[in-house]
Amino acid sequence: VQLQAFGGGLAQPGGSLRLSCAGSGFMDYFSIGWFRQALGKEREGVSCISSSGGKTYYADSVKGRFTVSRDNNKNTVYLEMNSLKPEDTAVYYCAANPGITGWRNMIKYDYWGQGTQVTVSS
Repeated sequence: VQLQAFGGGLAQPGGSLRLSCAGSGFMDYFSIGWFRQALGKEREGVSCISSSGGKTYYADSVKGRFTVSRDNNKNTVYLEMNSLKPEDTAVYYCAANPGITGWRNMIKYDYWGQGTQVTVSS
């Protein structure tokens, strides 16, 4: 499975961005997680969606503001980010997990895409 994350950029506080994670090679067999890493901080789990899209998970810091979805026909997973805050600034990564339990644990993920930078600033 190969993954590519894109859609990052500069947004103002309160603004929105939509990230996409495009995959190939049986992507629909995997849960897809979104992680982010801010400068000088550890990488953290942001959200995860099960292979069917029936289950979604969010970090408390983004719950109610971010929405994860997927279109398996297009081999793409989306992360809609609304009400962005400066603390959302980070490099965002998508990754593929053959399971769903322990979605925040990076060890569970077998494949990673390159990151896309999200900067929230006025």
